[in-house]
Amino acid sequence: MNANKTISFIDNIDKISASHWKKLTNSPCPFLQYDFFNVLESSESVSAKQGWQAHHFTVTTENELSAIMPMYLKSHSWGEYVFDWDWADAFQRNGIDYYPKLVATIPFTPVTSTKLLSSTLHMHELFSPLIEHCQQANINSWHILYCDEIQVSLPEDVYERNTVQFHWFNRDFKTFDDFLNTFTSRKRKNTRKERLSIVKQGIEIRQLKGKEITSKDLDFFYLTYQLTYLKRGHQPHLSHAFFRKIVTQMNNNVLLIIASDEFEDIACALFFYDDTQLYGRYWGCTKPCNNLHFELCYYLGIEFCIQNKLKCFNPGTQGEHKIQRGFEPVLTHSYHWIKHPAFKAAIKDFCLQEQRHMLTYQQQCQQMLPFKNID
Repeated sequence: MNANKTISFIDNIDKISASHWKKLTNSPCPFLQYDFFNVLESSESVSAKQGWQAHHFTVTTENELSAIMPMYLKSHSWGEYVFDWDWADAFQRNGIDYYPKLVATIPFTPVTSTKLLSSTLHMHELFSPLIEHCQQANINSWHILYCDEIQVSLPEDVYERNTVQFHWFNRDFKTFDDFLNTFTSRKRKNTRKERLSIVKQGIEIRQLKGKEITSKDLDFFYLTYQLTYLKRGHQPHLSHAFFRKIVTQMNNNVLLIIASDEFEDIACALFFYDDTQLYGRYWGCTKPCNNLHFELCYYLGIEFCIQNKLKCFNPGTQGEHKIQRGFEPVLTHSYHWIKHPAFKAAIKDFCLQEQRHMLTYQQQCQQMLPFKNID
């Protein structure tokens, strides 16, 4: 890094102005907006108490902020979706600390995006200063999650990991039937049967954008959000205050779909969207109904994309059941550095094996798609 550049680590987003942040990104992605990160911190959904201490990487060039990468010091691995629990367990078994670790990510949001807000720096240029910082500050590793693929050769001790997500792509469809016509006959019939079952059950559905979401709607959403986590034995990551502030401050990016049965709300799905993409985030229900999850989380999302000419729909992580509904396997990329020398070889080998497995898995999933043919 040039001598005229100064690197700092910021422990609170309030110390970065919204105007400086906006100068460094022209991305429409809602998860890269200043308001999103600010609400995470101001609602205390992200905080040192929650194991997410802000530690935002910044570069100042000739007294002007020239780069920001949102980062966090973590004391656990929850809310990341690139799983390293086995690594942490191996360290613990050998009496070595795995935490704290430094993570560049959008908390609780496994969405691929640029993680470095800058027009002058490239991600690989940060590797050395991040390593130096971790060495000096007694941080045991750094991790850059769900970022764009780095095209240059990696240093010997920086490792790439891949996961597979399932995304829907809009190939200039005019209607949902246009999309279904790309399916084989059997898969098309099955999808229509699933959607018809919602009508036969008498379920009513309403779609609400930002300003149309009432306090009552939001309360119902948060109830189902909590239930989804509690069913798995976990506490929810995000507070009611987070969603209340987000709906107010980012109302042009929020879509809430609610299903009701005999005038009683029973399920909902929350999405974010921008000019080109839809992002499925949270689903929950108070009453199970056949195929309702598919309708709210997938089919209505696809319809929203077609109606609004959005190019891509990322419904969230995991879920092979998405394949037969037309969601295609996509590789994600993350990059990792581990300080402790005794684990470097084992972790590097793990990452290489995982990469090969994910490539094979992606190809296998590709063969399971419902399309008659694909461009």
